[in-house]
Amino acid sequence: MSVVTIARIGEIATVTVDNPPVNALGLALRQGLWDAVAELDADPSVRAVVLVCAGRTFIAGADVTEFGKPPVEPHLPDLVARIEAAEKPWVAAIHGSALGGGFEIALGCRFRVALADAQIGLPEVTLGIIPGAGGTVRTPRLCGVAKAVEMATTGKPLRAPKALAAGLIDAVIQGDLLEGAVAFARAAIEQPLPLPVSARPIETPDAAFWLDAEKAVAKSAKGAAAPARVLASIRKAAEAPFADAMNFERKTFMELRGTEQAAALRTVFFAERAASRPAALRDVAALPLKKIAVIGGGTMGAGIISAIRDAGLPVILIERDDDAVARGLANVANVFEGGVKRGKLTEAQAQALRDGVTGTTDYEALADVDMVIEAVFEEIGVKRAVFAQLGAVCRADAVLATNTSYLDPREIAEALPNPDRFISLHFFSPANVMKLLEIVPTPDTSPETLATGFALGRLLKKIPVQSGICDGFIGNRILKRYRAAAEGLLRRGVPIARIDAAMRGYGLAMGPFEAQDLGGLDIAFLQREGARAKGQDVPETLGDILVRAGRKGQKTGGGWYDYVAGDRRPQVSAVVAELLRGQVAPETGMTEDEIAAVLVGEMAAEGQAILDEGIAASPADIDLVKIHGYGFPRWRGGPMFASRSRI
Repeated sequence: MSVVTIARIGEIATVTVDNPPVNALGLALRQGLWDAVAELDADPSVRAVVLVCAGRTFIAGADVTEFGKPPVEPHLPDLVARIEAAEKPWVAAIHGSALGGGFEIALGCRFRVALADAQIGLPEVTLGIIPGAGGTVRTPRLCGVAKAVEMATTGKPLRAPKALAAGLIDAVIQGDLLEGAVAFARAAIEQPLPLPVSARPIETPDAAFWLDAEKAVAKSAKGAAAPARVLASIRKAAEAPFADAMNFERKTFMELRGTEQAAALRTVFFAERAASRPAALRDVAALPLKKIAVIGGGTMGAGIISAIRDAGLPVILIERDDDAVARGLANVANVFEGGVKRGKLTEAQAQALRDGVTGTTDYEALADVDMVIEAVFEEIGVKRAVFAQLGAVCRADAVLATNTSYLDPREIAEALPNPDRFISLHFFSPANVMKLLEIVPTPDTSPETLATGFALGRLLKKIPVQSGICDGFIGNRILKRYRAAAEGLLRRGVPIARIDAAMRGYGLAMGPFEAQDLGGLDIAFLQREGARAKGQDVPETLGDILVRAGRKGQKTGGGWYDYVAGDRRPQVSAVVAELLRGQVAPETGMTEDEIAAVLVGEMAAEGQAILDEGIAASPADIDLVKIHGYGFPRWRGGPMFASRSRI
């Protein structure tokens, strides 16, 4: 069956794309559209063409199966130009997403209309490339340079109403898209036609605009190359003739597509696509999720509740007493209020989200919930007591989940009735923001329960990664070795500030010591002390010395660094130097690149050990954990990808 079909509604032709699942721009589709232009231009009965797509979306972008392969004719830039030069004006009728090459096809059309919930965008920078078929050259001719820079350097899409306001589309269609698009086309051909997008004027900003844009892009890119290159391409579009700008864009696109960063980002893209639906669970049905409860309304519990409410499900909050219930509900309300302050929510939307949360101390309220997520204090006795109550009141098939970060889930579930419905779901704080969800089954966890954990991840738009049971699971186990390696460099004479600067230069938001000061040195200290109390041989760390001296991080005014009240900027500490005297060698001249190589190599080595033990299923899973849970730079692909030639 052809992926492109042509029909006629009076003098309006319709070109329907049907290339499931996302109408990707593969060779057959490109050729089909190429041929459609010729056929319809030759038909004197046709006055205009509506391009519409079957299925759940407009043309969502490139065909991922062609990534990394040489381009095959007809090339996308030529196809866009052919549509734009058609004798009969084309109208792109957009639903779902018109992204990347799909949006470039729409830019080749004389008009663009869309349903209100449709989105358009240029996400190429997230794959380490720039648009290659006119995205940076045509877009600023419609919406202006500033909006084009914002869209193309961030890769963030726009919903139809905002796209309309920006001038990127011509109408938002209410009701049936095809009917509305055909009616729009009939009206449009009775009026003088606008110029093709390529022929429209573009206002050139002054030098100060570009200087400010370069600084902003460099800051947000954190080392990624594509954002600066896409900015340069938009500048070329604003300052050079259309043809020259198109050649510049295409040359840049071809240069970037073969780079290490593009390869890394493609690898992450494919890993993310595969993460939510593991092959081993393909034929396993998840249990229904219509009502969820959360035990504990602290920071983590409130974040989990917020994420569930954002997904549209009602939530019951359980706390130990009425005061704790009130505090928990206030914590949840504060999350939604933050959304209002940032312009993400209206007051009415925030109120509706709050209204979907019920707080109580009565565990009997959980008799008919589908899933309970425990998010109480990280102490085995407290958690066991919670699950003893859950086992007594919940349905036998209700999924019971713990949010533990370090405890052995098997010990938490001891004596739980029907342990096949128990699982560990490790959220990362703040749970309504962080995308990673470590899913940790026990030996008793049923395939259906495991599948339900992944279904929850999809529902909450998380990146779910399965982990086996070990100290710290995947992410915190690697973090532990990373921090130990950073202390090892410090002992060898590498200054704290240089180590942190090296990892910021590598692309992380913070270095290892800055991050510990932010989170609190006492958290890991208490875990080590607990292990020591159990008789485990846990060597003394440099961090232990600081905590015992009262230095727990920013919250105490000092950790690895000193802090001035009201100022989070770290200051090199003479007190720390004195406390660690005798533990640290004289300063060494190790470069920042050498420091980063050591620390990333240590992450990868621990990742390899995790693979060898069967804790993780693939290097890609480890990379997803570090990227989405710990801020590893996405454009480097994760520690396993970055170190693949050295381990």
